[in-house]
Formats: sequence, C-alpha cells, structure tokens
Amino acid sequence: MKLNIKGFAVAAGIIWGVAVLLVTLVSLWHIGNHPGIFSHVYIGYDVSLLGSIIGLVYGLATGLVAGACFAWLYNRVADRP
Repeated sequence: MKLNIKGFAVAAGIIWGVAVLLVTLVSLWHIGNHPGIFSHVYIGYDVSLLGSIIGLVYGLATGLVAGACFAWLYNRVADRP
C-alpha cells in the first residue's frame, strides 16, 4: 500500500504545528520554560503568545517537509518485492 505524499505531508504539518502551539501555550500557563529548546531551532521563537504563533508556522513548515520525506521514502521501500 502506498501513502499519498501530499496528504501525509499536510497531516504531519498540521499535527506538528498544533503540537508546538499547544506545548507553548500550556507552558505559558504553568511554570517552566521547557519548550524554550525550540528557540535553538526556530528563529524568532520564544515561550510567549507571539512565539506560539511563530512556532505554529515553523511547525507546519517542518512537519510538511518531514512528512513528505517520510512518505516518499516509505513508498520507495514499499515498492520493493
């Protein structure tokens, strides 16, 4: 069975983007700066309300790329007899 590359990429992007957004928002309401590690990867990200939106955008983009790469690689390996 082959994966739809575009569909898998969009799903992975949405999941990762929303996950970064929710982790940041939960971190705002609780004490701690644990998702601050994202600031080393995502330029402009910070544990703040604006940072959660920036993380959402970066998460969508990186999830799209990672999901597309994973689905493409899966399809290449799944085609082998």
